[in-house]
Amino acid sequence: MFSVFMTRLHEFTVVLYAFSVLLYFFDFIHHNRKANRIAFWLLAFVWVLQTIFLFFYMIKTGRFPVLTIFEGLYFYAWVLVTLSLGINRFLRIDFIVFFTNILGFIVMAIHTFAPMQYHSHVMANRLVSELLLIHITMAILSYGAFSLSFVFSLLYLLQYDLLKRKKWGKRLLRLADLEKLERLSYIFAIIGVPMLLLGLILGLQWAFLKLPGMDWYDMKIIGSFLLLTAYSIFLYLRTVKNIHGKNLALWNVASFLIVLINFFLFGRLSSFHLWYS
Repeated sequence: MFSVFMTRLHEFTVVLYAFSVLLYFFDFIHHNRKANRIAFWLLAFVWVLQTIFLFFYMIKTGRFPVLTIFEGLYFYAWVLVTLSLGINRFLRIDFIVFFTNILGFIVMAIHTFAPMQYHSHVMANRLVSELLLIHITMAILSYGAFSLSFVFSLLYLLQYDLLKRKKWGKRLLRLADLEKLERLSYIFAIIGVPMLLLGLILGLQWAFLKLPGMDWYDMKIIGSFLLLTAYSIFLYLRTVKNIHGKNLALWNVASFLIVLINFFLFGRLSSFHLWYS
């Protein structure tokens, strides 16, 4: 019973870490200090939980936990979180903080969901199944964010067309102004990109554990990374190149077509997605 509780606590820690990474990404792109503060305290709570786990493990084994690869992974994740907190607190280098946390999340996810560390075969299989569940949930949530981003871009194009043709009327008044539509589209893209990235990390780990003979050039995998690239370019155009307006909205609409193709077509062409049992 205690081992099940500790397993659930580890999973909860990974979820908290994921939320922290999402907020750090939002701050990294949008320079939002409030998001940075919330991300910092979430990460600090993750560090406290990690430290407690580490302390109890040292008491249980009577030694420093670095003698096996799984012990080393956990200690490595703890070191990365510690460094990330220190950099965020004293140096405030956002670029390093975000990518350190991405690396830390990968290491912690590998440690938490690796079935070889569990003595119970049932527990190991349950952990792998829950890893798949979290992967699917995060991927679908990212698709939801991209869908809303697409809707706002579509409304932007509609509003733009009405204004250009000087079609004044109730339809125009019911739409938000162009600046607000573009900003909302951008915000939902910011939410979707890191969520899809974390979902892909967990999905690839699941595939590595469950499908050792899987083709890594599977259409679903290629489509997912193509989708991630398309929306990353969207954010790059908006934040770095400072591109706004119709062209940016058209890029967003085109990127959403990849969402639809990846979900409906590539899912059918995939050798394991949706049909794996």
